[in-house]
Amino acid sequence: MRDLLEFRNTIVELTLLETGLLCAFIFCFFVQLYFSLFVHLRLGSFAVKALSDRVSQPISVIICARNERGNLEKYLPEVLNQDYPNFEVIVVNDRSWDGTADFLESLQTKYERLRVVTVNEGEKFIAGKKFAVTMGIKAASFEWLVFTDADCSPASPYWLRGMQQPEEEGVEILLGYSPYMKKLSLLNCIIRLETFFTAVNYLSFAVKGMPYMGIGRNMAYKKSLFFKAKGFAAHMHIPSGDDDLFVNANATSNNTAICIHNDTHVWSEPKTSFLAYLRQKKRHYGAGKTYKGKHRFILTVQYIFNILFYTYGIAVLFFSNLLYIGVGIFILHTILRSLVYTRLLNRLNYGELKWWLPFLEVILVVFSILNSFVSIFVRKVQWK
Repeated sequence: MRDLLEFRNTIVELTLLETGLLCAFIFCFFVQLYFSLFVHLRLGSFAVKALSDRVSQPISVIICARNERGNLEKYLPEVLNQDYPNFEVIVVNDRSWDGTADFLESLQTKYERLRVVTVNEGEKFIAGKKFAVTMGIKAASFEWLVFTDADCSPASPYWLRGMQQPEEEGVEILLGYSPYMKKLSLLNCIIRLETFFTAVNYLSFAVKGMPYMGIGRNMAYKKSLFFKAKGFAAHMHIPSGDDDLFVNANATSNNTAICIHNDTHVWSEPKTSFLAYLRQKKRHYGAGKTYKGKHRFILTVQYIFNILFYTYGIAVLFFSNLLYIGVGIFILHTILRSLVYTRLLNRLNYGELKWWLPFLEVILVVFSILNSFVSIFVRKVQWK
């Protein structure tokens, strides 16, 4: 069976294999186009409100630290000096042996709002970071909880003004944004681009009314919601997921909002070695397996069709009858994605990556495939 294509009075005869391959390539292109235009573009048109001068409720900021003295010395004062009238900062010292306890004790003499919770070695029922987070939540004095990490730096003194409880009635979860700091390396570019697409995805779906995850480096929720959901009891056995699994289980279209104002971004130190980044991604993949079914389906479709687009696309280029069509689709794909994601890269403080977007996307696809294979064989993961 053969199909015919006509170009300027020249008839190109396609075999069944060529027809099937071309159709599969085009289908993958349209699947990607759907997520770009009908999901991610929502974030590009999302109205970012100016930070309000109002102060809603007091805030408890929770930071879990395990052997993070260096990062706490560098970044904790930025959190403690936030321009917000009524807040406390709870640092959970999770069995550190690098002098964290001594540093926090000295800092408490300067800041009355700093509170320290210590998890001792040998504590019962320890389950990594989730146990530390739970201890911090139990110690919190206030209803609205804001979370970040020890290696994170708020973009401005007004971070808490943006992450305070929203005025909209019924909001119990607030999802923020946390980019990685720029370093001069290819690995850093890959990490930042992967983080960008992850952020665009979860923030866009939240705007669409289908929140499925959040980032513990910059998010907030009600203390009462935590206890109503019985904390992390449903997934305490999973090393990661103190942020995304909790959001996945409890976020709805009615109780979740996002905040992406530039002053509310929280910059984080990226991994500097390939192996360290692979271990981090392994923890994240482990948590993703327990997402709600509809969320796992959507994320699987995105992942598979992203890989298939490039797989079929490369295959198409090896057929002379399909070469020009394949090149044309690749060019159209690049133009459309550049139009959508250049704006989002600028909005999310990754503007310099726009010049390398097509090249880095291909590398990121290869990396994601490699990471999937590695995660099959690397079984044991832990926090710190």
